[in-house]
Amino acid sequence: MFDAHRLVLFLAAALLLAITPGPGIFYVLARSLAGGKREGMLSSLGTFVGGLVHVFAAALGLSAILAASAVAFHTVKYAGAAYLIWLGIRTIRTRNAEMTLQAPGPSNGAFRQGILTEVLNPKTALFFLSFIPQFVAPAHGHAFFQFALLGAISVSLNTAADLVVVGMAAPLERKLKNSIRFRRRQRTACGLGMIGLGAYLALADSK
Repeated sequence: MFDAHRLVLFLAAALLLAITPGPGIFYVLARSLAGGKREGMLSSLGTFVGGLVHVFAAALGLSAILAASAVAFHTVKYAGAAYLIWLGIRTIRTRNAEMTLQAPGPSNGAFRQGILTEVLNPKTALFFLSFIPQFVAPAHGHAFFQFALLGAISVSLNTAADLVVVGMAAPLERKLKNSIRFRRRQRTACGLGMIGLGAYLALADSK
């Protein structure tokens, strides 16, 4: 169903992105600090469900694009590669920026709020549409099932990272707020990874 080389590349990239501090991690961290581990875990599970909503919606859209035109499908892939490169450049350029925790909402309904926070984030949908199609090979099986499985793996890795954050909320907050070097290295590594991934996939598809 999957090309082994691309699957390994996907897992490496997805893991790198999962462990790099971003909006999802900071949302869960804020909820954990405000309401404790239980609220943090419920928020993590909520963002997991919300992420799956985006994955399956994007998988349906990608299948429709592929069914309509192979040219359109490859256009989406090239646009996604360009978007990944742009994200990488922006991440490196903001490597010295301060990281602040957004104040969480009411403590009741952490699971439901986690779902809504993720579902209503258009950047999540845009990310999945740019990232996952790079690893979908229509010749190896139905695009919908490939996209859905890869997306589920990506969301699961993100949630695993969120749950680790829940378990070490207080120490991680001090580390992220006080260590400029740690923030800079995390952002630079993630940025270079996204640039390299986008360039590699664009050039590989052009051969």
